[in-house]
Amino acid sequence: VQLQASGGGLVQVPAGGSLRLSCTASGNIASINTMGWYRQAPGKQREFVAAINPIGMTSYEDSLKGRFTISRDNATDTAYLQMNNLKPEDTAVYYCHLAVAVGLKITEYWGQGTLVTVSS
Repeated sequence: VQLQASGGGLVQVPAGGSLRLSCTASGNIASINTMGWYRQAPGKQREFVAAINPIGMTSYEDSLKGRFTISRDNATDTAYLQMNNLKPEDTAVYYCHLAVAVGLKITEYWGQGTLVTVSS
């Protein structure tokens, strides 16, 4: 299983702007899986951002509710993270995450990370 994230990179987004990240999973993926995003700011630990399951149930870090929206396309195994009203403190490397459940066993996969820089 591989996760390919895109949408960030070298572009700087001004504060108040928007950005959409995409993450496509490929490989042998069980239908029972949760896709999500984590982020890691410089000097800080990786933190949860949002997640979505195959039937569209979502979960968000409380402080990001209302600004970030996660969605997915099950046909292409792609998850999206729409980020609005970005703030400089949103600057971080964003990692795509996939949790696959087969029976009681859960296997996690991580993407390579995509940099999001928000300028003040």
